[in-house]
Amino acid sequence: MLNSRIPGKNFLFVPGPTNLPDRIVRAMSVASEDHRSPTFPDLVKPLFPGLKKVFGTDKGHAFIFPASGTGGWEAAITNTLSPGDKVLAQRFGQFSHLWIDLCKRQGLEVIVQEREWGTGNDPELIEEALKADKNHEIKAVLATHNETATGVTSDIAAVRRAMDNAKHPAMLFVDGVSSVASIDFKMDEWGVDVIVSGSQKGFMLPAGLLLMAASQKAIDAGKSNKGRRAYFEFQDMIAQNANGYFPYTPSVPLLYGLKESLSILFEEGLDQVYKRHHHLAEGCRAAVAAWGLKCCAKEPKWNSDTVTAIVVPEGYDAAKVIETAYKRYNLALGAGLSEVAGKVFRIGHLGDLNELMLLGAIAGAEMAMLDNGIKVTPGSGVAAAQAVYRANPLLKM
Repeated sequence: MLNSRIPGKNFLFVPGPTNLPDRIVRAMSVASEDHRSPTFPDLVKPLFPGLKKVFGTDKGHAFIFPASGTGGWEAAITNTLSPGDKVLAQRFGQFSHLWIDLCKRQGLEVIVQEREWGTGNDPELIEEALKADKNHEIKAVLATHNETATGVTSDIAAVRRAMDNAKHPAMLFVDGVSSVASIDFKMDEWGVDVIVSGSQKGFMLPAGLLLMAASQKAIDAGKSNKGRRAYFEFQDMIAQNANGYFPYTPSVPLLYGLKESLSILFEEGLDQVYKRHHHLAEGCRAAVAAWGLKCCAKEPKWNSDTVTAIVVPEGYDAAKVIETAYKRYNLALGAGLSEVAGKVFRIGHLGDLNELMLLGAIAGAEMAMLDNGIKVTPGSGVAAAQAVYRANPLLKM
């Protein structure tokens, strides 16, 4: 019988929430203070240019709402669109599906293009649909940058090219919840009108902050749309943020945490952050190959650098692997969702993470699979990842 408590630290390797750096934990350990004080703008104002740098925008307007990424979807929709408007979206995972569902609940007409789970956005299909929309009834294209459920990253620049090729005026909305601050994002260069992210993944914070940015085109759309909003009103935020305040009570400890998060990202350097995530992901993928298993991503071009979804062999239950990892080895792995429930387990490798930490997760996943009868060679995944990390170390001696 297992002990009720396993000594040592829990290994958190779900694809969000991610590990909290000690610096951020300490930064958030603050006394309550007056969020209307004369000095509060000293904390708030620098956060917005920092966020814009991470989003890759000089032209866009950054927002901080007390919410999660789902709130970002709602903010994007209600500030720019009206009930009855048409939007185009491709469904290829649980989170692209949830965004579509939210749009329908908001009264939008969603043109859904179904894609195989394990693939991502298909720019050619988007271009075809937009070219067929002669009257420009489609007001926005919804694109999920990183589909967390399947470990798939899509080419957002290619989506923008497809829209430009179709000469269509639709706005481009992007879900970057599990990509921003971990995978390079270029809002201005890619012509993104709204980017939605959250605090609990690449920003290395607890859940609770919706971090997003909108283009001037998206903000201008709110002047004539009929979408109803109050809590997520862009204009209220713009007016108050200009002076370093918020239209309602903010989460002050999380703002201090965000300040420290941005400092950590810029100290490492964003290019190095993206390089590190790719490097870590390559080791994880090498482990999967050494186990003789496959990623949920159907082709290497879809591979995500923030999460790897691993398909267990036919006849085995991925949920049992996850349960064993947690109860026996104190390792939290991501579960398969919806269409891939019981078929995959996920290793999240984003945020405050290094090679040795990820090797621990790979070892734990390997042991949990062996405990459940999955025939992998003991030590094979760890050895394969080690080979990747030793061949091209992030830090040169």
